[in-house]
Amino acid sequence: MLAKHLEDNILFGTEMNRERYEKVLEACSLIKDLDILPFGDQTIIGERGINLSGGQKQRIQIARALYHDADIYLFDDPFSAVDAHTGLHLFKECLLGFLASKTVVYVTHHVEFLPSADVIMVLKDGKIIQAGDYTEILNSGKEFTELIVSHKDALSTMDMLELPSSNYESSCHLNGNGSTLPIADEQTHDNNEEVLVQNGQLVQEEEREKGRVGFIVYWKYITMAHKGAFVPLILLAQIIFQSLQIGSNLWMAWAAPVSKDVNPPVNSSMMINVYVALALVTSLCVFIRSYLLVMAGCKTAIMLFDKMHQCIFRAPMSFFDSTPSGRILNRASTDQSAVDTQIYDLMGYLLFPAIEILGTIILMSRVAWPVFVIFVPVIIASLSYQQYYLSAARELQRLTGVCRAPVMQHFAESIAGTTIIRCFDKKREFISWTGQLMDNLSRATLYNAAAMEWLCFRLDFLSSFIFGFALILLVTLAADLIDSKTAGLAVTYGLSLNMLIGWAILVLCALENRMISVERILQYMTIPSEPPLTISESRPDCHWPTKGEIELRNLHVKYAPHLPLVLKGVTCTFSGGMKTGIVGRTGGGKSTLIQTLFRIVDPCIGQILIDGVDISTIGLHDLRTRLSIIPQDPVMFEGTLRSNIDPLDEYSDEQIWEALDCCHLGDEVRKNELKLDSTVTENGENWSAGQRQLVCLGRVILKRRRILVLDEATSSVDPITDGLIQKTLKQQFAECTVITIAHLVSHRFLIARG
Repeated sequence: MLAKHLEDNILFGTEMNRERYEKVLEACSLIKDLDILPFGDQTIIGERGINLSGGQKQRIQIARALYHDADIYLFDDPFSAVDAHTGLHLFKECLLGFLASKTVVYVTHHVEFLPSADVIMVLKDGKIIQAGDYTEILNSGKEFTELIVSHKDALSTMDMLELPSSNYESSCHLNGNGSTLPIADEQTHDNNEEVLVQNGQLVQEEEREKGRVGFIVYWKYITMAHKGAFVPLILLAQIIFQSLQIGSNLWMAWAAPVSKDVNPPVNSSMMINVYVALALVTSLCVFIRSYLLVMAGCKTAIMLFDKMHQCIFRAPMSFFDSTPSGRILNRASTDQSAVDTQIYDLMGYLLFPAIEILGTIILMSRVAWPVFVIFVPVIIASLSYQQYYLSAARELQRLTGVCRAPVMQHFAESIAGTTIIRCFDKKREFISWTGQLMDNLSRATLYNAAAMEWLCFRLDFLSSFIFGFALILLVTLAADLIDSKTAGLAVTYGLSLNMLIGWAILVLCALENRMISVERILQYMTIPSEPPLTISESRPDCHWPTKGEIELRNLHVKYAPHLPLVLKGVTCTFSGGMKTGIVGRTGGGKSTLIQTLFRIVDPCIGQILIDGVDISTIGLHDLRTRLSIIPQDPVMFEGTLRSNIDPLDEYSDEQIWEALDCCHLGDEVRKNELKLDSTVTENGENWSAGQRQLVCLGRVILKRRRILVLDEATSSVDPITDGLIQKTLKQQFAECTVITIAHLVSHRFLIARG
């Protein structure tokens, strides 16, 4: 999924054909979803489709395929993430209707869609073992028959289901419209959706400061390391260095003879010894100031990075939902690089010339004070140029940072979607998008560089003017006003003063621009944090929860203050040990209910109690470690199978093998020579979606928590494996509370319609 408008995800670089577009939306059952979304098909999709349900993402990808007029269509398990009704609609309207005249190859575990196929091929161990129409292969072998029988067994289990009414009906009931209401309070809940503002998208524009970089930014940077204790030491070392440097030059000007005929004030050995001593002390001061500056700069950079990444890691999920990873990477790489390698150098480049300028001014005021008649106005002109430049350069630097994040985001999406890009032959479009983003970045960078050249030209002109005037003045002064040695020294320092002023102003401008990186990092240090991991005065018992009873009271949930409610007044109770199925149309709020249980999202109204404990009163670590979940999108991390199934290394090999056997992965793992050390690539790409879900099942079997949540945990496995998993769950979690979001559930149901 692209982090763009929903419409862009369907068009995928193809020109808009409104008539075909509307037909595709209807065929993919997306009209109702667009009515629910606050901006319809102009809603910005979060990174990886974070603000969409699994079924919505799947149907958008089907719509993308249908919109592109092709001769052959390939579908890889297209009905795994949608409910039965939606799946049937997709099959009839898309495969049998919209694509009736096209060649369609679809891979599926849902055998109810097979009778309509012209040809069915059954694969096993990489070979086609059966082929033909539905009737032929049903009578020609046992492999296909086993799939059909296992599917019918699952359906018959549902048909034979009788819902007891004793406990559940005392907890919640349905009104005439099918919405869930609490028994204790039978008033109709108002729809308190907020009126969305114009920019009420989930993914907002990147925050950008305006105007001058505040003094507080400089102050925080300077005092970050050792509370700024190194700063006075660096200043002292530089002042001593500058004083000794001027003193050594004055010493040589005084002690050196004017000619061979004039006796020097001191002998040559004394002159050299004093000069060498001053040079050694000067070198020591240079070393001390440089060492302290580097130490303070590195310490500050490390502390800024540590605090930023701690704030990011402790940020609520809503931050990651609304913030593309490119923005985070931009601040953690480009901005952090400026803090690591440039800012403390620029601080030194500004501080040291400033003290040197002060010393030079003191010297010049004694030997050639008339220079200041022109020097002061030129300095004022230089500072006015600097202020004029900075007002534009600051915004250009900020704009450069903002324009760089979409480039990084686009590169990440392009790498992740390489297969899709090539399948749709959209390489040219993606290269064009890359060019557009790079043009935006280059435009800001070019203007920034041009503004710097504008300033450099004017400062160089003013510096040359000052030096020329000072040189003429010193040459024309009467000999009785200034001797030749002092005049030569004044010319030398006048030249350096000329260069130092221009250099200091340029460095000041560069520092102001680079301090924007500190400003951007400090923004991420103020991200609201999740609730504390533990609350010492409110820690649950070590055996909590013992019953596994979950009570929801008037639960209202929204993902952000400016977004509409997703759950609206849900009230019900899951008794301890009950196996509950949560069903409902795709996008109805099923996964949101689970996220609220884990406090990924906190309710704006209402509360959740587990065994009588309000989960909002305990720490996140105490809550989440007592619950288990198999997510809708199974996650595996790069490493080994062992590190994925037991990341904290808490269990023995025997326990891990037992868990793998329970989740029916043991035989598959034993075939690999590395066994438990089998390689897992990035995102588990070398494992199928079904295998990744089984690994997640193995994790929860190892933990054996009292409450287990299954978010469509078997959507990517075949009916036989599904049956085995269901059997395993019944055996391993017989006494546990199990909440299942699935298209086929074998126990109790709670209708979720938001």
